[in-house]
Amino acid sequence: MEKKYKNYYFIGIGGIGMSAIARYFNNAGYSVSGYDKTPSALTERLEKEGIAIHYEEDVSSIPTDKENTLVVYTPAIPDDMSELRYVREQGYAVCKRSRALGEIARGQKCLAVAGTHGKTTTSTLLAHLLTHSGEGCNAFLGGISRNYDSNLLLSPNPVLVAEADEYDRSFLQLYPDIAVITSADADHLDIYLDHKHLQEAFAQFASQIREDGFLILKKGVNISLEGVKAKILTYSYDTPADFYASDIIPLESGYYDFTLNTPKGKIEKCTLGIPGWINVENAVAASAVALLHGIAPDKLRAGLASFKGVSRRFDIRLNTPQCAYVDDYAHHPNELRHAISSMRGIFKGKRLCGIFQPHLYSRTRDFAEEFADALGGLDELILLHIYPARELPIEGVSSKIIFDKVNLDNKILISKEELMDTIRKRDFECLITFGAGDIDRFVLPIEEELKARIKK
Repeated sequence: MEKKYKNYYFIGIGGIGMSAIARYFNNAGYSVSGYDKTPSALTERLEKEGIAIHYEEDVSSIPTDKENTLVVYTPAIPDDMSELRYVREQGYAVCKRSRALGEIARGQKCLAVAGTHGKTTTSTLLAHLLTHSGEGCNAFLGGISRNYDSNLLLSPNPVLVAEADEYDRSFLQLYPDIAVITSADADHLDIYLDHKHLQEAFAQFASQIREDGFLILKKGVNISLEGVKAKILTYSYDTPADFYASDIIPLESGYYDFTLNTPKGKIEKCTLGIPGWINVENAVAASAVALLHGIAPDKLRAGLASFKGVSRRFDIRLNTPQCAYVDDYAHHPNELRHAISSMRGIFKGKRLCGIFQPHLYSRTRDFAEEFADALGGLDELILLHIYPARELPIEGVSSKIIFDKVNLDNKILISKEELMDTIRKRDFECLITFGAGDIDRFVLPIEEELKARIKK
């Protein structure tokens, strides 16, 4: 992909990773257009930025100048999709999103964050630390940064922060200078078949870090380090490691003061600008990369304090004495546990109701027991039907296989069409929405409904 094209056409342009790359080429002055299945707040923003998007499969919308057009597609698009089939048959240059990002990363210092969870908040915080320090970076993020209201940051500084996605082995297109691995829990078993194969992919990613670089590994993550040429350093929340937090003091509303311990000494009086103990752990990882990259401790401290978080990552939408509402992207059992644990820490003694939309039939099948166990940490559960994303139904797999196993008296299973009516009929002390599907479409309506109630 060393050739520069005039036109960049994206199949699945509304995806969070795809849209960042589309924005990158659009900002660089190329002609950018694309297809997505459904309009969303993100596609609306892309259109306002001058990118033409259509929502029905239509090969006539693809640029006709075949020699000067690169087609980028997301692996979530099925192989028999008409536009993808057409560009392949017609001989267009075609590549996956991961390869496009890998090519952009070439020639820049690459700081990558991988992991089955934690990577979006960690990479977004890292990008903020570099930007807030005045150094700047180019960042391709898996969520919308609340500091910059975007999933793309641009800078003349040839440093690239990338969220390294394990889905479809995408992260194996990256050869980082410094990389974090936050976790390597079983996930995406539709791709990897079993946990062992996923761990092998993480081991390969780790082996691709440059020899004079660093691997920042969460203490306890179980992957083979045999092929790693980079220097290996560990991090944790509060267990002694190369980088960890100590003197952790809980503040009001779930915020924390802490001391950051590093191989070069302590950085005292750190305060993270977002709540939740899990985010202190993410901050330790992001800080490790920033310090190794050369950010000064005083600039690091200021960057941590000014961080506003990521949309849909433990996103506190409402916090009043009458009612609190948080939205979170959690779609893996361990992510649910972390979010529920953080909720309990912040909203002590409040009755906690969760609305969960499972994402993918395969993930529901593979982790039904674990989902049920995690959701049992709630007081009340509103469970929605599965969001299928790229998958066709699997016989015998539905949200009911989670629902039946959840050990709660107060639980209901409903369709998303029934959700707002259900919310209008209930009182909430503390509410959290979870999921990676289209549950995000309900966040504003839920927030508005709860705010209207408080005003009465």
